[in-house]
Amino acid sequence: MPRPSVLPAWLLVTLLASGCANYRLGTGSAPAFRSLHVAPADSRIALPQGAALLSTRLREALLRDARVELRPDPGSAEAALTLTLVDYRREIAAARSDDTGLARKFNVTLTATCTLRDPRTGRSLWTDRRISVRREMFTDGGQLQAEYQTFALLTEALAARITSDLVETW
Repeated sequence: MPRPSVLPAWLLVTLLASGCANYRLGTGSAPAFRSLHVAPADSRIALPQGAALLSTRLREALLRDARVELRPDPGSAEAALTLTLVDYRREIAAARSDDTGLARKFNVTLTATCTLRDPRTGRSLWTDRRISVRREMFTDGGQLQAEYQTFALLTEALAARITSDLVETW
């Protein structure tokens, strides 16, 4: 028989431990499909290799997440994703102090539309869903170099956002 002073502590430990009994690591959500075909991205923006970079970043993000299996052709997958880069926009956020006619900082936005279908039935799960990401770009080291570096970061962020939308419960 436990001593009366130990009993409240024992009950407290038991109560706290039982709260963690069903805890699981991760998001806890399962996507509506287990296999996915990602078609090569298309581009309507004037940045060379933008679509190829986004396709690569998206596949890498999906492989890191590992909740869906990538398939090489749409017929073998439970879902098929097509995406198109539709907008790339720069907005001046700050001018240079020595020449107010030149920009020092831009807010850059990259937008893609995504369509997700079940290739077996043809039923559309998403149709032209617009997904955008935004970053700041400083041109102190030159605008061309800054734009090149920022575009790589934008495609990585866009791939992460698309991956999240795909595999999270929606």
